[in-house]
Formats: sequence, C-alpha cells, structure tokens
Amino acid sequence: MDREELHRMIRVDQAGEFGATRIYEGQLAVMGDRGPHSAEIRHMAAQEAEHRKKFDALLVERGVRPTVLHPFWSAAGYALGAGTALLGPEAAMACTAAVETEIDKHYSEQLERLQATGEDPELAEMIAAFREEEREHRDAALANGAERAPAYPLLAGAIRLGCRIAIRVSERL
Repeated sequence: MDREELHRMIRVDQAGEFGATRIYEGQLAVMGDRGPHSAEIRHMAAQEAEHRKKFDALLVERGVRPTVLHPFWSAAGYALGAGTALLGPEAAMACTAAVETEIDKHYSEQLERLQATGEDPELAEMIAAFREEEREHRDAALANGAERAPAYPLLAGAIRLGCRIAIRVSERL
C-alpha cells in the first residue's frame, strides 16, 4: 500500500465524518428537542464529531490534503439531514440507517486492506473502533423505526447510492 492510498483513506474518511456531522446538524435544526429521537441523534452527533476531530488531526499530522468538495458536502449533508427530518422522525432514522450501512461496508473494506498489508496499525485501530460505533448508529436507527419511513426502500436506496458516489469522488478530489 502506498502513501497516496493511505492519504485517500484518510481524506475520504474525514470527509465522511464531516458529512455525518452536517446531516445530524440538519436533522436537529428541524426537529430540535421535540423529535422522539432527538436524544439519540444528539448522542450519535457527538460521536461523529469526535470521529471528525480525530480525522481532522490526522489530516494535519500526515499532511493529507482534504477534499476540495468540503463546501459541497457541507451543504449536501445539511440538506439531507434537514430534508429527511422534514419527512418525519422515521425518515431521519432511515437516513442514518442507510448512511451507516454504507459506512460499515466502506470501513470494513478499508480495514480488510489495512490488515492484509499490515500497514498503518494506528489507522486500522481507529477505523475498527469507529466502525463499531457506526454499526451501533445503524442498529439504533433501525430499532427507532427507520424501516417505517415513507417509501423506505426507495429512500434508503437513494441515500446509499449517494454515499457510494460521495465516497468515490472524495477519495480523488
């Protein structure tokens, strides 16, 4: 594994954690403390903020260029969060379930690659820990009614596709 591949991993992961914080900010801006899942969302948002903080530090420590799409992901994440919250609490949970399903897959692929090569045990440990929290977020969203969202299969599928595209684009740009 070369330096550029490690940089792509850190770049995309930082962008993803940034996007996650923006999604939760959008959801909370709409629902505030009135939503039935607001406490759960605040908890998940705090964990995502911690993930982002650690990836922000890695960007600086390792001289990794952040994605040039930060302004776009900021607006898109916030709009996705606010938009799903406007559809209702179950749609907000559907958003979380869909995003975290893709992030689990993404982090698992990265972890597999890092473990296979024995490269960067620090990054591998961080990704493994964050993946477990992302899985908890997905499971909490499903337990809180994600699948009861209007047009759940369509909504979740569209969000998952958007995540896959965001991952591929943010690795490069």
